[in-house]
Amino acid sequence: MVKKQTKKMSSPAGSGGGSKHPGMMDSRPKTAGNDGWGKVSIGVIGGSGVYAIEELRNVREVRIKTPFGDPSDALILGQLEGVDVAFLPRHARGHRINPSEVNHRANIFALKSIGVEQIISVAACGSLREELRPRDMVFPDQLFDRTKSRPSTFFEKGIVAHVGMAHPYCGELSSRLYQCAKSLGFSAHRGGTYVCMEGPQFSTKAESNVYRTLGFSVIGMTAIPEAKLAREAEICYSSVALVTDYDVWKDEPVTVEMVIGNLTANTANVKRLLKEAITKLSRPRGCGCAQALRYAILTDRKLIPAKIKRDLRPLIGKYIES
Repeated sequence: MVKKQTKKMSSPAGSGGGSKHPGMMDSRPKTAGNDGWGKVSIGVIGGSGVYAIEELRNVREVRIKTPFGDPSDALILGQLEGVDVAFLPRHARGHRINPSEVNHRANIFALKSIGVEQIISVAACGSLREELRPRDMVFPDQLFDRTKSRPSTFFEKGIVAHVGMAHPYCGELSSRLYQCAKSLGFSAHRGGTYVCMEGPQFSTKAESNVYRTLGFSVIGMTAIPEAKLAREAEICYSSVALVTDYDVWKDEPVTVEMVIGNLTANTANVKRLLKEAITKLSRPRGCGCAQALRYAILTDRKLIPAKIKRDLRPLIGKYIES
């Protein structure tokens, strides 16, 4: 069951949460997915430094209870360039949740429950290649998992599913975002492997050099299990990886101050990208993301617990009756 609560927003989803949100309008109560909002098909997950989209209009804050607990924060629903968007700050407003603590299952489930079909994931990353410079944007096409202890599936406790992850990012969504970034004149790169480490500490020099030897492009702490869960939820998923530093392989010290300074510079650019791209994302979903579960659920339907069927209805409802 998904429970929803809405309230009027009195402040933005900013790092301090104290100033007025310029898009706040219309105090009539609305709930996500119905009662006035309809289907919100585009979700944006904001990473370090991206805690708000100030140009959202008709803003509503929706708190959703999921079978996997609470999401990182309320979903911020609004309209960007006339398009309905759901925004979620991954680390919560004020950056209160570290990468290992993020409840990715609740985040993705909440977005799925309001009808999201495409997720733009904004994340800070370190560069493992000379040509990927700090303040560049990277749209990776591959993932390598170096996390250790993060729940990475919705399907457990009586139901088993194996979805394909050969191509973890949606090629169609990533291509559209990349083309928009280039049209805006940003230094953008298409393709490459994002290696996801556990964190919250940065890499050792030995780790960084090994990742370079393996041919990886960027390193971050949040794409896993986010991408895996998005695939299980049949949501198109793309990362906008914002390069903040050269990790530690380049004999340049990596400090939080350096990372935040570069990320702050990137934040304005990624918000321009979102504004430019948001009206160009509507499309018939012919990609494999939209049918990822079609043959993935292996459990005998008669043996799936009734509670699991009810809890996972937003994910499996089109394949299995609850």
